[in-house]
Amino acid sequence: MAEKTPIIENPPETIGKYQVLRPIGKGATAVVYLARDTETNAEVAIKVIPLGGSNPAPSRRLLKLFQTESRVGLRLEHPNIVKVHDMVLERESERAYIVMEYVDGKALDQFVGIDKLLPLHHVVSIIFKCCLALDYAYRQGVVHRDIKPANILLDDGNNPKITDFGLALDLQPREGHDSTFIMGVGSPAYMSPEQIKAYPLNQKTDLYSLGVILFQLLTGRLPFRAKNPATLVYRILNMDTPSVCAMNPNLPAGLDPIVKKAMEKDLYSRYQNGADFAKDLSAVRYQILEDYDQDQKEADDRFHKLRKLGFFLYFDDVEVWETLRICTWRKLPEKSILMSEGEEGRNFGIILEGEVEVSCQERVLCRLGANEVVGELSFMHPTSPKRQATVVALTPLSYLEINSAALALSSEELQDRINQALLIRVLTRLNELNFRLSQSGAPAVKGVQRAPRGSAKLELVPD
Repeated sequence: MAEKTPIIENPPETIGKYQVLRPIGKGATAVVYLARDTETNAEVAIKVIPLGGSNPAPSRRLLKLFQTESRVGLRLEHPNIVKVHDMVLERESERAYIVMEYVDGKALDQFVGIDKLLPLHHVVSIIFKCCLALDYAYRQGVVHRDIKPANILLDDGNNPKITDFGLALDLQPREGHDSTFIMGVGSPAYMSPEQIKAYPLNQKTDLYSLGVILFQLLTGRLPFRAKNPATLVYRILNMDTPSVCAMNPNLPAGLDPIVKKAMEKDLYSRYQNGADFAKDLSAVRYQILEDYDQDQKEADDRFHKLRKLGFFLYFDDVEVWETLRICTWRKLPEKSILMSEGEEGRNFGIILEGEVEVSCQERVLCRLGANEVVGELSFMHPTSPKRQATVVALTPLSYLEINSAALALSSEELQDRINQALLIRVLTRLNELNFRLSQSGAPAVKGVQRAPRGSAKLELVPD
């Protein structure tokens, strides 16, 4: 899925400690290289921004963009946001560069044409994950302000990665940093009405832009189009959002109100947060009917496997689908270490096939098989994320890993359901442990009479 290599004259052999492999992107203000970290041998993407030139004004603006993107990027840790590893400002070389996670894939703008549309289940999954990523970013005090298909990358598993936070609004700036240095930024076709009007912005402007992308991925066209910017702005501010189902009759009817709510001009009627947007997408997911490709068949097979597990006994179908979107389905070889005693981590998992050994202080505690949960104690503990045991695969393992950060941004219904299922599992194990301990315990003292039951008697005492 690699992009076509852009032509760059005299690309550098190294950038800092990184060995340049090849250029992978070129824009008006930056060049992106694929590089290798000479210390870790890991592949990274490096965005190089030139700061020199005869006119200092553009350089100052580029420096602001660089500082914003690096400051915000270093703060964000989410599976659907491109991770920023490092930022370097080389004033003597009149350049700056940002070292980022390398995503081997394509930008979402490759799939917005009517002849290049993604399967419907991929579209819903992509937007669902972007909703959670934007919700997370806003909780960290970040509004992206330039959500568009070109700024959403798809990896080889069709997982979205939001990138390019250079125009972001940082609602929690450090002292000495300006969080509102540019007004009216963004890409016109994806800008919200309040963004066009230069009103104060919050998460809802990003959700509007994401709604535009959803519209485009479902229909192969933008909701508002015009031959000139003035007409486009007028239509965004004044015209109703067209019906996606009218443009694509094969779409489930439930998608229409979702798109319209995401693109509401009235802020009070629009989605209040990304989690609500994602929740509605989950509800419509089961309505999707189409000729399944292999990926869809695999998703359905996984859904039915989860449906048969006792852990998901009390889950609604939509909650099982939502679980699939926030988890990783892993195949692990024998003797793989799932988690180690003493390390920190709140992710937990469910064994689908195979067997694991749980040990503490290098002594075996138990062996667990299909439908059993591991790692739940560090997830449930309110203050300590430290693992209390080591878990090793005894056989080849099929394992469902649930990302705690993604779960925190999922619907309240799913969070409650999972917490309840984990509590039942922990209490069941505690009862089993009590029974085992009783087998080796001393004889119990036999009571002679049962303590009285009932409420205490109240007597009125005269003054």
